[in-house]
Amino acid sequence: MVQPVFINRISAFLPHDPVGNEQMEERLGLVGGKPSRARKLVLKRNGIQQRHYAIDPQTGAPSMNNAQISAAAVRGLLGPGFALADVDCLVAGTASPDQLMPGHAVMLQGELGNPPCEVVTTAGICLCGMTALKYAWLSVASGESKNAVACGSELASSLMLARNFDAEYESRVEQLHSQPEIAFEKDFLRWMLSDGAGAVWLQGQPNARGLSLRIDWIDVLSFADSMPPCMYAGAEMQDGQLQGWSRFDGEARNNLSVMAIKQDVKLLNENIVKFTVEETLKRIMARRELRVADIDYFLPHYSSEYFRERLAEGLANIDLPIPQERWFTNLTSKGNTGAASIFIMLEELFASGRLRSGQRLLCYVPESGRFSSAFMQLTVVGNQGDDHEAR
Repeated sequence: MVQPVFINRISAFLPHDPVGNEQMEERLGLVGGKPSRARKLVLKRNGIQQRHYAIDPQTGAPSMNNAQISAAAVRGLLGPGFALADVDCLVAGTASPDQLMPGHAVMLQGELGNPPCEVVTTAGICLCGMTALKYAWLSVASGESKNAVACGSELASSLMLARNFDAEYESRVEQLHSQPEIAFEKDFLRWMLSDGAGAVWLQGQPNARGLSLRIDWIDVLSFADSMPPCMYAGAEMQDGQLQGWSRFDGEARNNLSVMAIKQDVKLLNENIVKFTVEETLKRIMARRELRVADIDYFLPHYSSEYFRERLAEGLANIDLPIPQERWFTNLTSKGNTGAASIFIMLEELFASGRLRSGQRLLCYVPESGRFSSAFMQLTVVGNQGDDHEAR
């Protein structure tokens, strides 16, 4: 029998002080010693005002790895009634692990030093934070685990440092007069992504005091059957086919910046709302009862304020026109933290004092990797943990 599962604690970790728009290039470095021509345009469209990097502001050197920022988020969950030794199941997802092998979650466990438990890594891009949460939820709901910790994190800055593009820049000396910077599909992401981690603690009963978030459902859908890759790293698109990093020798990997994150912006703009909102919700609403009147807060993850109105249009097209005054996002102040974003949003809202027992939250996380999407419904419950269906 599936039992109810509750998010009882939420933690977020954002390294160092916020970095403003005019500080970004100083922190990440100049590619080829030249300022980016794309930076101001990208920042104007994405609306992000500040973000965080795990880069020492004094030395410019990386100050923490992904396992360490993830561990900082998990430690933020600890307190009376919960210690690292109590963790039954630890699930972590990231698009920017510190290494290809071993999995990110076991590196997180090693960093935490907690005793043996079930440890699972989920892979992907923005969506892998949500799939980590779904695995943790199902583990507790099935009775396999008494509790679980789910974590989402990103260390995008390690991939955005100028030094990662120097070999490509130097290899194209002949082209510099006509195209004096790295390709836009790589450069614009340097001004879109940032670092952070978040974690949640799940149990089969709500908090004895205060509020909890009951997980009602999490639905995840992929459209890779009909859509090509749009965002990728460790690969290069050649003749319409994605070629993995192992197909290139060391020199080619450097000269092409194969390990850099890349995105087909045209493909993204034309399809992200259609597939991750409209086509996904068509399928979800066929099996879930979703009404605008029942949604108190909508927590959307999107990469740029540019997509805000387009997202609103997509919701309206599917007959779920959630008024924007019910939306909650911290993109402009916390940055685009990918797999960590939903945790960081939930932590801020949960700690804000704005939630009341009986309210419902609808969360949305898409990824453009090959167009996948997740929606999650949460219900705020009080001390007794009742359903408050008379709301």
